[in-house]
Amino acid sequence: MISTEEMVHSSSIQTHREGADVFNGDSDLCKEKTIELLDELHLPKGLLPLEEIEEVGYNRSTGFVWLKQKKSKEHYFKKIGKQVWYGGEVTAFVEDRRMSKMTGVKSKELFIWITLSDMYIQDPSSGKITFKTPAGLSRSFPGSAFDL
Repeated sequence: MISTEEMVHSSSIQTHREGADVFNGDSDLCKEKTIELLDELHLPKGLLPLEEIEEVGYNRSTGFVWLKQKKSKEHYFKKIGKQVWYGGEVTAFVEDRRMSKMTGVKSKELFIWITLSDMYIQDPSSGKITFKTPAGLSRSFPGSAFDL
C-alpha cells in the first residue's frame, strides 16, 4: 500500500520529470550520477550513501532532484555518531552548497526520528555543513564527516 507521503513525492517527481536529466536501471550508474551531483553542488560526496538506486533525476531549470532506491536505508555516520534514514524516494530543490525542501531524510536524535528539510554550507571556509528541521531547529557538523 502506498502512503500519502509517497504519493506526494511521486507527484512532485512527475511534475518535474519533463526536461530533466533522468538516469535509471543501472544502480552503479545512478550511484555515480548521485556523487557527480553532490560534487557539482559543492556538497560532501558521502552525504547520500544510498544503495540499490533505481533512478536519479535532476531538472536543472527548476532545481528539483530526486533519487529512488529499491528500499529505505539507514546509515550510521561514525565521525559524528548519527544514524540517518533515507526513504525509498529522496527529493530536494538544489542550488550551490544547498539542498532545501527535502523529503525522505530523517536523523535519529536520542530515540526519535527527526525529519530534515534543509542542508547547506553557509561559509565554505568553516568546513561545516548545517542540517535544519521543518521547525527551524538546526545543527552543524564538520563536512569531512560526510566524505566518501
